[in-house]
Amino acid sequence: MEEAGLKLGLEMEMPVVRRGSGLSHPVGDRYFEALAACKRSRGDDVAFDFLAGRIMGVVGGHGESSLDNGYNLLETSFAPVTGGAGGLDRLAERVGGELRDVRLALDAEGATLLNASEHPDCSLDPDWYAAVRVDRPIYRELVDYRGWLHRLGIDAKAQNGPCTSVPVAQAARALNAVLALGPASIALFANSPLECGRETGLKENRLTLWERVFRPGRFPGDYALQQLPDRPFEELGHYFHWMFSPGTASRALPLQPGAGYKSAASVLLQDDPPLAHFLRSASWPGRRIDTGQAVELRPHGGYFEYSQFAHFLDARWRYRLAETPPLDELLGAWARPQGIEALYERCGVDGYIEGRAPGAVFADAQLVDEAGADIARAAVLSPSAVQLGLMRNLGQAEQLWRDWGWTRLRAMRADAIRHAIEDDAVHALARDVLDVARAGLPAAERRWLAYADHVLQTGRTGADRLLALWREHEGRGDRLARVCERREVLAV
Repeated sequence: MEEAGLKLGLEMEMPVVRRGSGLSHPVGDRYFEALAACKRSRGDDVAFDFLAGRIMGVVGGHGESSLDNGYNLLETSFAPVTGGAGGLDRLAERVGGELRDVRLALDAEGATLLNASEHPDCSLDPDWYAAVRVDRPIYRELVDYRGWLHRLGIDAKAQNGPCTSVPVAQAARALNAVLALGPASIALFANSPLECGRETGLKENRLTLWERVFRPGRFPGDYALQQLPDRPFEELGHYFHWMFSPGTASRALPLQPGAGYKSAASVLLQDDPPLAHFLRSASWPGRRIDTGQAVELRPHGGYFEYSQFAHFLDARWRYRLAETPPLDELLGAWARPQGIEALYERCGVDGYIEGRAPGAVFADAQLVDEAGADIARAAVLSPSAVQLGLMRNLGQAEQLWRDWGWTRLRAMRADAIRHAIEDDAVHALARDVLDVARAGLPAAERRWLAYADHVLQTGRTGADRLLALWREHEGRGDRLARVCERREVLAV
């Protein structure tokens, strides 16, 4: 059977701050032009991605260097590298080059990157949100129609999302393992104890985002889809039933099934049916979000693949099909145990686990001084090493979460967010997870666990180090500037 981790990727989010003040900084076209120049100077063939006349990203062989929800939060989606022996080393080389390019390009704007998974002192008010939000068409649905309190993420809440390829036959098992053992990753990579200039009492405040965003929303199903279900997913059919069946409301769907997720001209279905109901209809009335025009949308197998982003758990199974199956064949497979796995195998599926629990953690001067350059260098790759090790040792990872218990682990997520590894049970879980992950990695690549090992051994997470700096400079007018100077991301 194909092994997990034959391809490795990363979705790396990076908060931007102004040099000299530490204030959250929205980038402009000049940043992207400078970034493209950096890459072209090495012979890279890159192009700009545009939205509404503004540059939104630089696209090339490295992947896409763009933005998350706001101009103050950069996101690089790396093109996958070959896994196997040396895979993490290859990914680390790609990440190091990107950080050097980004830092150099930000110099043109008097800005730099901050080692935090949320800016410590940034406004969440509507005026800042309106000024900084990237105006993607999808946000008109999520905010104006579904009622999400999207602005609560506009203070550069940032994750470090490892992407690990996995055979479709193992997808549900792999997803269960990453989700159930998520409290360990939350704790080890906690890095957001502050919000709006105040201590939150939490080590990873970033992960309170989803509950706060969805609670005031129009559809209870949106809120439900950010909570780990009561039991693990039996197979992919069960996973998609949870996501698309009664109790949920379909997201807006593109006029053309193959259109892009965040920028397509989309249609709101009348009466907000679950996707499963729409797919079993002859057609469904709706209206375009951009023009208000009434349309009749016909079901298509491509809408099933398009809607894979509907939930906000701590991990997703993401995939692409080489061939879209006919709708009747898809629905028939969905009704059979393991039917989706068998159908997708025939359709040339390319799938991976996207981890969403680890906060953004990077090397900075404070970490280098405390732990040394080697441990600091491992910080950004440690989440990828943990996830890869679990995927390559899936039997033991599965046994581990079963021994701890799904229900107990589900409840421990809140303890990890609040206390990180200061909680005894979370600390013990993190130790067990690192043992399983280490056993799944080649000896030469276990060094990428060094940052996670350091946190476990010392009890000092990124959040603890940030709190220490914050408290050290209490009462100073230049408090934010001094903290951000020590926490500037380094490309070590």
